[in-house]
Parts: sequence; C-alpha cells; structure tokens
Amino acid sequence: MDQKIEAVRKQIAAIGAIMYARRLTDSAGGNISVRVGDRICITPRYAGSRNRWQLRPEQILVTDLEGNKLEGEGDISRESTAHYLAFQTFKEVGAVVHGHTRHILVFASLAQPMLPAMECTRKFGEIHVVEYAPAHSMELARNMIGKLQGQEARITKQAAALIAPYHGLFCFGKDLDAGYDALERLDRNAAVLLQAKAFSGKSMKEISTEMEDAITSYKPWDISPPGEGS
Repeated sequence: MDQKIEAVRKQIAAIGAIMYARRLTDSAGGNISVRVGDRICITPRYAGSRNRWQLRPEQILVTDLEGNKLEGEGDISRESTAHYLAFQTFKEVGAVVHGHTRHILVFASLAQPMLPAMECTRKFGEIHVVEYAPAHSMELARNMIGKLQGQEARITKQAAALIAPYHGLFCFGKDLDAGYDALERLDRNAAVLLQAKAFSGKSMKEISTEMEDAITSYKPWDISPPGEGS
C-alpha cells in the first residue's frame, strides 16, 4: 500500500478520536474523508456506534472516486454520498469532515444559519443551512453542492462549511487539517453565540451584528442583560 495513503489512514483515525473526545461528533455518526490522488480514504460505517471512534488505520477504507471499495475493513458509510459528490465536483476539496458537533446541533435542530461571532471565524462567512433532505440521500448531497457553488475561494484558502438541518455540520477543506480546524472553530463560534444569547436575552441576529461591529471598530461589545447596560 502507498505510504502516503497509509499515513492518511493513520491521520484520519487520530482525528476521529479527537473529534469524539472533544464532542465534535458522537456515536450516532459523522464521517471523515481525504483525497489522495485518485483515491479517497474514508471512515467506515458504524465508526461511532460500534467503535466509539477508536478506529485502527486498517479500518479506514480506501476507495476510488466513485466510491468503490479497494482496501479496508467494513462497509462504506451511507452518509458518504455528499463526500464523493463534493470530490467529484470541486477539485479544491481535499477533505470532508462531518461532525455532530455539540453546539452546532442547536442551530441544525432549528434549521438556522450561523453568522461569525469571532475574528477567527469571519473568513467562513455565514454558515448556510441547506434545504432539507434525508441524511443518506443524493438529494441532500446535491443540495450541499448547490450551496458550495461560489465558495471555491474559501475552500482553496481553508474550508467552506454547511449546516445540514436536523443533522450536523459539514466542512469541505483544502486538506484534513483545514477541515478539522474549521469544525472546531465553528463549534466554538456556536457556543459563544448561544452563551451570549442566554446572558443578554438578545436575538442571534442582534448578537452577531453587534459582535461584527465590535470587531471591525475595535471597541468593547456590551452584552449586559436588558436594563443593566450603559
């Protein structure tokens, strides 16, 4: 087996364990895939529910770009459709990291987009919610591809991300490190917004607008509860 593919399989297994430990995915699912030339390395079905994301490199599947299994233990995940369609459509996509992140799931359950709340997430712009379709369907994959159109520059620089309603977050990165980094930053962004809303009683839109203004004008942001601000 190609040494580069072997190295990627080890990296995917390690990142999956980190995601689970940091609550960036759960036993219900999530997927990681990486392009290596004309091959795709991807996590198997039941990575969470049967393995709790404690995967051996040998369990990471190696497939062609059409999703035909070439190496590895187990079966290809039913959620892999969006991964393969992204690789086939965008040459910029080097990795797809999908997680059921603890804080993003609040936005997913409400089918609500998320605006950047911190300087480190501004480069991702608004994280759009795609039109609903069943999690394992080609329809959902096509909905994602439609929302990714025009975000190629973000992928080339680091990553673009989308919220699948009632499901989770998909990060389409230039490589695995970039995709994972986007996943963690955006989940932290969601946590900041949720905690700010709970503290201030303001709407998500008000909070995001005030945060953006504070960042661009370098001034303190007032999140005092109603009636306690200056």
